[in-house]
This record gives sequence, C-alpha cells and structure tokens, in this order.
Amino acid sequence: MTAPTLEADPDCARPAGSTTLGPERRLRAELRPFAAIPPETWDRLAGLNPWATPFSAWAFHRAWWDAYGDNAHEETMVVVDAGAEPGSIDAEPIAIVPLMHRHVVEASDATTHTAIRHGTGPELTPVSPTAKAVYFGASYHADYATILGDPGEFPAVADALVDTFGDDSLPNIGHPAPWDAIDLRRLRTGDPAALALAAAFGRREITEGWTLNVEREEVCPVATIPADADMDGFLGTLGKKERHEIRRKVHRAEAAGEVELVVSKDSPADLEAFIDLHEARWGEEGLFPDTAGGAQSRVMFRRLFELFGSDGPLRLCFLTVGGRRIGAAVYFETADSLLYYNAGVDPAARALSPGVLIVEQLFRHAIHAGKRRVDFLRGDEPYKYEWGAVDEPIQRLLVRRTGIA
Repeated sequence: MTAPTLEADPDCARPAGSTTLGPERRLRAELRPFAAIPPETWDRLAGLNPWATPFSAWAFHRAWWDAYGDNAHEETMVVVDAGAEPGSIDAEPIAIVPLMHRHVVEASDATTHTAIRHGTGPELTPVSPTAKAVYFGASYHADYATILGDPGEFPAVADALVDTFGDDSLPNIGHPAPWDAIDLRRLRTGDPAALALAAAFGRREITEGWTLNVEREEVCPVATIPADADMDGFLGTLGKKERHEIRRKVHRAEAAGEVELVVSKDSPADLEAFIDLHEARWGEEGLFPDTAGGAQSRVMFRRLFELFGSDGPLRLCFLTVGGRRIGAAVYFETADSLLYYNAGVDPAARALSPGVLIVEQLFRHAIHAGKRRVDFLRGDEPYKYEWGAVDEPIQRLLVRRTGIA
C-alpha cells in the first residue's frame, strides 16, 4: 500500500497568499444541488484557495454538467457550520467539494469516450469496473482539482466530508447503494486540500476497514520564464539543439509569410473553425469524433466560451502564416500563468511546423503579458520538454472498502 502522505511543497513555489492552517472547528458536509449554489458563492469560495485554477470555476463545472450530465450523477458537497439547520438551503457554505459518482465503467462509455490528452501516465491501482466510485466533478476534462474555500478550514472540512462518507445511513450521499471507492484525482502536490483529505481519511482507515492509497497520478510539465526575459532570453535557457530547432522552424515559416497568433473576438462563433482543425489533427482519436461523445464535447466547449465570456480566463486563438489559417489553440490565463489546454492543426501545413509555431507564439504572448509560467497540463508528450518544461506531479487519493477490488 502507498503511504497516505503527500509532499509538503510542490515542485513550483507555493502560491502567494496560502493560508496557515488555523484551529479546527466543527463542520457538517451535506449534499446540495449544483444548480442551487449561486455562481458568485462558488467563485468566491474558489477565490479563497490560492491553489484553485480556472478548472475550479463555476463556469467550467456548469459547462461540464451541461455536456456530460448523462454520464454521471451529481454529488456536490457543501460544508457548513455544524450548528446550521440540517438541509437548510440558506446555510452559508464554508467550503464546497465538487463531486460526482458513477460506476467505474458504464455501459455507455464506449459511445461517449473522447480523448483530451494523449500522454502516458504511470500504472495506477485498479478498481473494479462495476464499483460505484466517487470522483471530483468534471474529472475527465479538468487537469487540476481542489476544495473550494479557505485552506485554513480544510482540516475541519475534510473531517466533515469523511464523517459523511463514513455513515452509510445518511441520506445525502445521493445513491441507494453505498460507495465502493472514493477516487479523487488531479490534486496538485502540496495543495492543502490534498494534505487535509489524506490525513482525514487516514485517521479513519483502520476503524472503518478502508484501504487508502495516495499515488502519483500523472505529471503536468511546466516551463518557467525567467524574470524580465524577452523571447530570445527565454530561448537561451533551452538546450542548444532545442533552441536551434525552434529558431529554424520559425525562420522557415516566416519565409512563407507573416506568422501571427490572433485571439478570437467571438469565440462561440469561431468554435467550429477550431473543431475543424482539431479533427484534422486527431480525427477519431480526439475530442470531436462522430459519436455521442463527440457531440458532448461540442456542447462543453461551446458552453465554456459562453459561460466564461469575453472577459474570462479562457481564450481561443488562430495561427496564420501569410494569412493562411493553419492552427488553433485553446488556453487559460491566470495572474502568473498560461495554461495550454488544447489545439488543432492543418496536416497539409505540416512542412510549416504549426504545432511549434503555436507554442512559440504562446510563449511570446506570455512574456509580453508578464507571465512566469507556461503550464502544458496533463501528459508527458515529448514536445513539452523541448520547451524546458519540468514535471509537476498531480496526485490521486483512492479509498476503497475492504473486499472491493
């Protein structure tokens, strides 16, 4: 069994503003419909946790449920003061734990499967396909997950959550059968939420007859941009071979025409053009195959751009060379980072290396905007390391009942 401990700090610097864990208080976790939680309450609590990302935003989760509501069942837990009237929808949330449940493998999975990432991760502890598992909400499409709230409250929040899962008589689990596994993924190394959850489940592991594993799930390669560096300065931090290849490919494309990365001013209207380029690159192995899952992906991306809006962190951009559109990318921006979410390219423009050009242009944008990090998100695809990215691991916390494989 993997020891239920997590590293005290991430490979990157702990985000500014992290809260020192305060004294514990008695809290209660209860099921509350996602639709009953005001967006401003959700995002306010997310904003209290410096480890939260755009994947924690209300807009991301709303878009996911709008697209994939048939694939899972809501199990959003709202944590309130233990003295609040049970079941009161007006009880002020202290924290939110976005959860869902489903069987590990559903009969519909073959028709709804799509691939948002193409890297390879380590082999993880298996869970029976028929097990009823509890996951973080939007797990399949979110690269990071955490608890929404003040990290100083997380020890008490985690205890309240574990109390709820430890009492099968409680009606607020939202399923007639008890859970078989709690499979919480996308936890960043060093996130106080991960530390608190591991500690809370660990304290109950023996008495409840549970088995707890904490293991590395995957890696998110991240490139760091030196302070005050321009593009040449950043390229100078890369290996000689990598630097030479990037410059060679950029110069070759520039000889064919002006290279531009243009941010869409109307992302919902331009979404089909992005989908066309994504399909051209990935086909049936991507997000938008001609299946029920592909249709769901279209809904999710459309809703993401509608809900985040033009002032939000989500961006759609197109790469052109000599006025010819040969690539597209979707990314998030935060105060210090650019998160590269997805892309598509025209295979007919392979000689112009559109994938390299997109990333080079994104680094230029990040540097101009004063970002210090370009996060390539989940997956160990080789191209990420050509840009100097270093692995930052994400963790999986798995709790299984005794006798559940």
